[in-house]
Amino acid sequence: MKRTPFLIFFLLTQLLSSQVQDKVDFTHAKVLVEPIPQEKKIKGTVTYAFDVLKDVDSIFLDAHNMTFSKVELDGESTSYTNTNKSLIIQNKFRKGEEHQLELTYTTQPKQTVYFLGWDDAVTGNEQIWTQGQGKYTSHWLPSFDDMMEKVEFDLTIVFNDGYSVVSNGRLFEKQTMSGKTKWSFDIQKPMSSYLVAFAIGNFEKETVHSTSGVPIELYYEPKDSLKVEPTYRYSQHIFDFLEQEIGVPYPWQNYKQIPVQDFLYAGMENTGATIFSNTLVVDSIAFKDKNYVNVNAHELAHQWFGNLVTEQSGAHHWLHEGFATFYAYLAEKDIFGDEYYYWHLLETAQALANFSGEGNGEALTNSNAGSLTFYEKGAWALVMLKERVGDSNFKQGVKNYLDKYAYENVTIPDFMWEMEKASGMKLSDFEETWLQESEFPFEKVKSFLMEKSPSIKTYFELQNQIGDDLASAESILQEKWNTLHSEELKHLLILDYGVHLSTQTISKMLGTENLKVRQALALSVDKIPQEIQLNFETLLDDESYITLESALYKLWTDFPESRKKYLDKTNGIIGFPNKNIRLLWLTLALVTPEYNSELKSKYFEELSNYTSSEFHFEVRLLAFQYLKGIGGFDDVSLKNLVEACSHHVWHFKKSSRQILKEFLKNEDSMARLKALYPLLNQEEQQYLDKTLGK
Repeated sequence: MKRTPFLIFFLLTQLLSSQVQDKVDFTHAKVLVEPIPQEKKIKGTVTYAFDVLKDVDSIFLDAHNMTFSKVELDGESTSYTNTNKSLIIQNKFRKGEEHQLELTYTTQPKQTVYFLGWDDAVTGNEQIWTQGQGKYTSHWLPSFDDMMEKVEFDLTIVFNDGYSVVSNGRLFEKQTMSGKTKWSFDIQKPMSSYLVAFAIGNFEKETVHSTSGVPIELYYEPKDSLKVEPTYRYSQHIFDFLEQEIGVPYPWQNYKQIPVQDFLYAGMENTGATIFSNTLVVDSIAFKDKNYVNVNAHELAHQWFGNLVTEQSGAHHWLHEGFATFYAYLAEKDIFGDEYYYWHLLETAQALANFSGEGNGEALTNSNAGSLTFYEKGAWALVMLKERVGDSNFKQGVKNYLDKYAYENVTIPDFMWEMEKASGMKLSDFEETWLQESEFPFEKVKSFLMEKSPSIKTYFELQNQIGDDLASAESILQEKWNTLHSEELKHLLILDYGVHLSTQTISKMLGTENLKVRQALALSVDKIPQEIQLNFETLLDDESYITLESALYKLWTDFPESRKKYLDKTNGIIGFPNKNIRLLWLTLALVTPEYNSELKSKYFEELSNYTSSEFHFEVRLLAFQYLKGIGGFDDVSLKNLVEACSHHVWHFKKSSRQILKEFLKNEDSMARLKALYPLLNQEEQQYLDKTLGK
């Protein structure tokens, strides 16, 4: 490495942090990486081809905390500067030249690559996966944080035999030698670096094909084989719908979906390879209340909006998230119907109105806006734009936009100009209201929804009729109830006014209404009257884990004499992937003195074990919360709580730290933690030192 004086080093670092590299064009990258899970390390080689567009004296790549053993320009060693954030190559590059830059490096990424299951005693749960959201791929691959630099990345990944490896593009070669397998993928088209990804684990797959012939690979862990159908239900349908609705063929060779443990978000739209949270791997009962359909459609829509055409900067983020959210809603409308669609839009509109009404409203052109703005307000902007210009003009404008800017970077004006051309309309007033204003125009969308959906119109009419006179809610609802045919309408009315219904009305509804209305009753009834105990018990037979969780807890609370009956009936039910029913059941079984006394230690051991890192963080958090509630932390779960305080998922880490902080309020807690100190790793000890004020 060429040594650089500190002042020059500092200036280079500051300059590169904001510089756009527009005098060279990196066109192709041949990447080979070998993850070393025991060391949480990446060994890699990458060869970049680039063209010089204008004379320039240096080029750079973003590279965080990497050690380079080889840096060669056109096959010759070259001088370079490694700032630990960037790799800078200083040379006289002349317009029209073509070059190759080959790098060999190692790194231990502090983020973006996650190694799970390699330190526990469980066999088969080992995984490695990446999450390059925005600009973080440069933590494991020398690349480009700037989304404007689009490159054709072809990856080869070397890893131990016995694991499945998934990455962007088509797998064209698989070679096994000396206990390792080399997986080689070809992507064919350029993409931004943040969309480069891989996942490694114990996966199997099923493959279906779209009507247009695109292979769709559906990955799963062997233990989840019975959940493949409900998890991926409608996947082919969604693919076909989006191709037809968008009007532009799917732009990549194939499409893969890979569920992984402890993913940071619901999903991530890596080019041709969506990685998503395995909490969306569900059975047929869970599907009714929590499924992968929306995330499935959202991430697939990103293959056009974000991957095919990519924003120039965060100021244009609406072109990614607003569009993916909008097309996911259209896919759900195609699957579940108009009522589902419009009621979902009402739910998001109310959330946006509450957010905006508290003075927090954000413009869609604000690069620092939050998810609610970019996703939901962004989707609403497109709903209203489509309404404004008409369906055919909207589709034509979208098609023209995608065709014109394919594999390039775009701005909001690029899109709006295509919409104006396709529709023949001036849309400056639309831009002002929907893109530039921070306030959400709730009254406009309310009128739109009331016009489109008779049931939503009825909802607002009933809401106005009842007003603040909540005592009148029951009589007004009874008068209208038999004329209501929308499941969504009835569900929301019960959630709003169920607490004001009489015992007689609740009993009648429990005997005659469908799953969603019964669920709303389970959630809204505060205390179960003795007269409807038997009717309320029938909720324990409903195929809804939301209903079952609420009904079990309320029945157990309100009728102590029947606790054994309720626990016996629900024993063995797991619930959602976060094990909501099982964890509640274990807690209730533990605090019911007369229930299976001889099995208490077994129940406690199971509940405590769910705090282990082998389980998803949602399971662990729920177990921590229940143990906190019953004062049940033992040394095993307490050690797991300390470990969770350094977890890579921020909101889980934050919640765990809060639980630990509250635990420390007890008098003997400090001594218990100090006794565990020798059993902790260095990172955990450092956090504990800080927490205990050492």
